[in-house]
Amino acid sequence: MLLSFNEAVKEYGNQYQLSQALAQQKVYKIEEGIYSTDKYVSEVVTVMKKYPKAVLTGEYAFYFHGLTDIVPEKYDIATPSKSARLKDDRIRQIYVRDDIFSLGIEEKEVTGGIIRIYDKERMLIELLRNKNSMPYDLYKEILLHYRKIITELQLWRIQEYAAVFPKSKMISKALDEEVM
Repeated sequence: MLLSFNEAVKEYGNQYQLSQALAQQKVYKIEEGIYSTDKYVSEVVTVMKKYPKAVLTGEYAFYFHGLTDIVPEKYDIATPSKSARLKDDRIRQIYVRDDIFSLGIEEKEVTGGIIRIYDKERMLIELLRNKNSMPYDLYKEILLHYRKIITELQLWRIQEYAAVFPKSKMISKALDEEVM
């Protein structure tokens, strides 16, 4: 179980007892402000615990959803547009307008904790919106995977998301021409 510093202090009573638990290896310090009852913890779970209001997006979300087998070098993290800059070399922060930030967020349980990630439908919209800023071969690979699973997706949700995003006509046209 992953714990923030405050959760760990609350769990073990006080800061001194937390330091005793660390010495006895009842709990492990994963990184600054993050503790775990398990010795080894997934890095993505640690990152998401450190930034609990952020959402996984971009290449890592495509990888997590099984739409590509290329493991990204960094975690793409979406935050609301007025969020403070996150200073962490493991992540690439993406600022998202407040009105569309919460669309498609789902919580997934993974080994060691829970992560917040955009659903496949939202990620399809993100793929079409950002196709010019990603490598062409990666775009094509993900698009081919979407074509294979299109019957599993909730089309009403894709249309609902597309209508809210800027350039909705371009997104709808790309959906019709490239995916359907």
